Amino acid sequence: MYIGIDIGGTKTAVVLGTKSGQVLDRISFDTKEKDETLRQILDSVKKLMNDKVKAIGISCGGPLDSRKGIILSPPNLPGWDKVEIVKLIHDRFFVPVYLQNDADAGALAEWYFGNARGYRNVVFLTCGTGFGAGLILDGKLYTGTSGRAGEIGHIRLYEKGHIGYGKEGSIEGYCSGGGIARYGKGTARELAERAYAGEDEALEIYREFGENLGKSLAILADLLNPEVIVIGSIYTRAEKLVKDSVLQKLKEEALDRNYKDVRIRPSKLGEHIGDIAALCVAADGYRNGTGRR
Repeated sequence: MYIGIDIGGTKTAVVLGTKSGQVLDRISFDTKEKDETLRQILDSVKKLMNDKVKAIGISCGGPLDSRKGIILSPPNLPGWDKVEIVKLIHDRFFVPVYLQNDADAGALAEWYFGNARGYRNVVFLTCGTGFGAGLILDGKLYTGTSGRAGEIGHIRLYEKGHIGYGKEGSIEGYCSGGGIARYGKGTARELAERAYAGEDEALEIYREFGENLGKSLAILADLLNPEVIVIGSIYTRAEKLVKDSVLQKLKEEALDRNYKDVRIRPSKLGEHIGDIAALCVAADGYRNGTGRR
């Protein structure tokens, strides 16, 4: 058995589960200020812990240092500055603890159990509160020199425009829930409901979202030449609204061969991906023998 901790910008979940991704028990709560949320995490782990738990995995929005087990001031978690979360949990429960950013964790989950299963070159995109990429390259999770590869949300699409990830005109400023909300017309979920109902203003916002997402996918296709790009959260819920504009812009922007090589898929794991991803961090870390033991 494993315990997974999924720390999101608005919600946190602690789950008990198996290496096959089956969730046996779950505790969830609002993500509040750092100290209160850490207290709730420790209390929840204590409730779920048993002598069959082999490891604990943590999935959290970046930036973070997965090798040192430190959360490094994520923009969607204000006040979480240099939090040594792996040490904190390991010193309390004395089992191996592993940390990955939510995009890398999501990539593992979709690779093991979702729409990236069977591929060797995979990009998984978070597309919710923020926007980041998890990379499976040549059959292995790739995290970069200090565990911070895949921060595509920080790339600038426009010289001026929406601010995301601290940069004006960035991909995250357009291809995330926060980015959609910056149009000032409602939340991403509200606008999707209105678009599905046929409202012109909401349809236009999602058309623009799709074009910007397509441009972003073209960057990934040309840089990495992946076999599949799996996109979570907003894209999964709004695929029917944006698929055509995404694929059209991807075709226009990417090299022809790279466009033909890549498949674009929604997350198979959907709303459950956070729980399963955190369990995958524990199972993958335990199998490969990394992290604090």
